[in-house]
Amino acid sequence: MKLLIISDVHGNLNALNAVLKSAEKYNISSVAILGDLVDYGMRSNEVIKEIKNLEYPVACNLRGNHEDAIINEKYERFSAERGRVCAKHTGKLLSEESRNYINSAMSESGKSEFSLFGKKFLAVHGSLNDEFWTSIFPASNLDGYEKYDYVLSGHSHLPHYFEKYYAVVNAATRNKKKTVFINPGSVGQPRNLNNFAQYAVLDVETEEIVLKKVSYDIEDEQSYFTDEIDEFYKNRLKDGV
Repeated sequence: MKLLIISDVHGNLNALNAVLKSAEKYNISSVAILGDLVDYGMRSNEVIKEIKNLEYPVACNLRGNHEDAIINEKYERFSAERGRVCAKHTGKLLSEESRNYINSAMSESGKSEFSLFGKKFLAVHGSLNDEFWTSIFPASNLDGYEKYDYVLSGHSHLPHYFEKYYAVVNAATRNKKKTVFINPGSVGQPRNLNNFAQYAVLDVETEEIVLKKVSYDIEDEQSYFTDEIDEFYKNRLKDGV
């Protein structure tokens, strides 16, 4: 039972295709999509079309803060004016088919609970503190996650894997309860000073986790950018910031 985990594609079709090609060797059983398929990049419609054509069963498909902001036309929480301009531009470009997909196929709440191989999962774009706009980090307050075996999150564009051991009354496990936290990083706009497309694969049975980075044609993806949005979003693809 191998779960493909992807997040924060951000309209980057070349990066998404590189990830899907790379993931073929893992014999994937299902996929968890953690939000932000759209915006920043110029090919949001094409990304959604590719996601719709996935052959894997979908364990979860979350809206991210960008889908939520664009569909509801609420832009005030973006930290910079260039982000608001970009999101509004993406909103104008989204096809009716893409909007229907966001409204019908992506979880409106930004989080989802599901079970695989007897394990309980929480998938959330941000965190329980704020489903859309606040990330999970190893140093975060992690109260509230102890009932899950796995917590999958995105939003930060920074990959992580760590284990948290909660105190419980269970002599068989020496009074410990383990929760595994996974952020796959960003497929289409990594910010960990590495410009490769990033994703994760989890073997639910063995608990083996692969945080994978793959190259893609950045220059071709940059060629789709126009002068209607700040060139910052084009340039950062090369720098991984």
